[in-house]
Amino acid sequence: MASPPHPPRWYAIPFRVAVMTFIGTLLLFAISLLLGIVGTCAVAALHHTHPDMRIAYRQIAVPVALVGGAVVCVVSFIVEIRHFLQSKTLLGIARVSGETRSRIAN
Repeated sequence: MASPPHPPRWYAIPFRVAVMTFIGTLLLFAISLLLGIVGTCAVAALHHTHPDMRIAYRQIAVPVALVGGAVVCVVSFIVEIRHFLQSKTLLGIARVSGETRSRIAN
């Protein structure tokens, strides 16, 4: 027979949200920095000047990462809360179902 499921723990939510926010922000920063460098080089080539890479960091990558990180944090928090509530409900259903099954068997 399978082991009973463990109850969901609310204190794991902030940890998972922080990890997902950190990873999402890093990915957004890396992708926006790459696109910012490519765009800065393309604009500099069109104007026949040297590219200023500070623009890619300061005006493109950092603002995109900050806004995207905030969005990832909010979405991750909502998803984790929903998962917690769903797990709690399903555990209650499984507990009631197990009690009913044991009463029927007796």
